[in-house]
Amino acid sequence: MNFTWSGRDAARRVVTGTLEAQTPGHVADWLIGTGVTPLVIAPVQHVQEAGDVLAKLLGRNGITPLALMMFSRQMYTLMRSGIPIMRALRGLEQSAGTAAEAKLMRELSASLDAGLDLSAAMARRPDVFDGFYVAMIKVGETTGRLEEIFLSLFKHLEFQKFMREQVRSALRYPSFVIAAMVIAICVINLVVIPAFAKVFENMNAELPLMTRILLGSSHFMLDWWWALLAVAVGAAVAARSFVNTSAGRLAWDRLKLRLPIAGTLVRKGVLSQAARSLALVFKSGVPIVNGLTLSAQVVENAHVSNALHGMRTGVEHGETLLSASTRAGIFTPVVLQMVMVGEESGTLGEMLEEIGQMYQQEVEYELKTLSAKVEPLLIVMLGGMVLVLALGVFMPMWEMSSHAIK
Repeated sequence: MNFTWSGRDAARRVVTGTLEAQTPGHVADWLIGTGVTPLVIAPVQHVQEAGDVLAKLLGRNGITPLALMMFSRQMYTLMRSGIPIMRALRGLEQSAGTAAEAKLMRELSASLDAGLDLSAAMARRPDVFDGFYVAMIKVGETTGRLEEIFLSLFKHLEFQKFMREQVRSALRYPSFVIAAMVIAICVINLVVIPAFAKVFENMNAELPLMTRILLGSSHFMLDWWWALLAVAVGAAVAARSFVNTSAGRLAWDRLKLRLPIAGTLVRKGVLSQAARSLALVFKSGVPIVNGLTLSAQVVENAHVSNALHGMRTGVEHGETLLSASTRAGIFTPVVLQMVMVGEESGTLGEMLEEIGQMYQQEVEYELKTLSAKVEPLLIVMLGGMVLVLALGVFMPMWEMSSHAIK
């Protein structure tokens, strides 16, 4: 849901904008994290135009995650070379690969010309720069380490891209096999079995149970294929609509963490994102409470995001990060020990970065062994399909051949 907001920045100036979030509380957390005191937060009630919907489907209104990652890297390189921000943005506008990127550079330049900070200018485009990105830029402006923040954001986005690509690569093979099996089942029921049905009708013997089941399922698919298709499409639309709600997203994300094989992989990937983002904000000097809020916005799992919000609440009430992490119930004992060492030694940012790297290594190992874990299950499924086909189709043929020989 989109929310319009207004607030006062550090200079007591009134600033406004829009932000996509689950609840008004998340908008308030994001505003506080960027140094803005919220005054009014209200949901946007309007019908999206077709162009807005298409832009959202294409991603970030024409700005892809790869383009944002390269923008961060280019800004680090240009600022490290001593080039002012305005000149850097105008140079990037001239060398932009797409019209959307050039438009974004123009908007940022115009906002800076109007006297806004870079973070405030980016906050005007929440479709491109999320709350985590804007807050980190704000930290860079406050501490005078903006170029380092751009480099850290580049590495952060690069890591997220790596994780997504690795997961897609690991799931490509089992997805292909399962799709092939579904197609094979449809072909068998719609083409193969009806051809054998004509032969079975001329047999004067009682057909085996498996053959009768296959013939019944084939007739049902032939007669009611349109109803099955409608049910499948309706179920997909209903599931997608449910997942798009807050409760549905939370339920689906919880389910993903409990899946037999992929659940461990998803959990470690999400926790690696959380640990890395926490390490980045803590090492940049962001307070723990704000850091937990920002990290909760970054992780791509609603259940873990809620756990991080709960940790933030605990820290606000005086708990240590170790106590809040233990109560959250999402970290392993080894991770909790590393958090304890980081708190006691004052190296929490470094420890969290090591935790993120540890989870990343475990994810890479899980991805390499995923095919070995899935293959036995796929072989059993394929074997079962062949067995059913053999029992239902070929056994009557063998019996008919044996009777003919006698």
